[in-house]
Amino acid sequence: MKQILILFTATILMVSCHQNDPRNPYNLPIANTMKAYLAQVEEDPNTELIDLEEAIPGVALYIAYATEDNFTGVPIYTSPKAYLCRPVAQALAAIQDSLQSLGLGIKVFDAYRPYAGTVYFYEVYHDTTFVASPRTGSIHNRGAAVDLTLIQLETGEELEMPTRFDSFSDTASHSFMDLPEHILENRALLRGIMETFGFTIYEHEWWHYNFTGARSFPLRDVSFEELATNQSRKDT
Repeated sequence: MKQILILFTATILMVSCHQNDPRNPYNLPIANTMKAYLAQVEEDPNTELIDLEEAIPGVALYIAYATEDNFTGVPIYTSPKAYLCRPVAQALAAIQDSLQSLGLGIKVFDAYRPYAGTVYFYEVYHDTTFVASPRTGSIHNRGAAVDLTLIQLETGEELEMPTRFDSFSDTASHSFMDLPEHILENRALLRGIMETFGFTIYEHEWWHYNFTGARSFPLRDVSFEELATNQSRKDT
């Protein structure tokens, strides 16, 4: 009986310590070290996080969470980078190629998001309509979601959309129709080309798209700097 009690106590302590991990407060299956991340990539190369600036030459980026220009009011990322899992990045590259015939391109606001960012977002804003619950993690944490808009390639000017990025309002929804015709057309154009190449909408945010089978990709909490360092080692 004493041995059972000791084993039970030790188990409780181990679980308690793991649950108190500030990087993983809900005990999710998250790769939060480069060793764990690289093991996943070795097992399935499609889970590798690809730098969009390498996958899509000339892609426009405005990584809002690397600036104060986001709903939290502070920079969340330490690098203005965008990564997506390999097939997701390849689909986005195909979209960019397809848009060029229209004189258009994509501008990315956010892509892969380390899980720590999702935890912080929820601390700031608890409405899970617009902020993913850290209890399940975000599709962004899987490198299978992208926030983006369309631009004129010649000028870099954004096409007018229903709202700014990260506008937490009913107007940002795909079902909101009380808008000028040209804005409805721009939103429909973005949706049409994204769906053609395997993405699906998130109803409440016109800018957010998930890749087909997004939840099959693993949750990650590795930093942009770690990913960049790993890429540099591969290139040398």
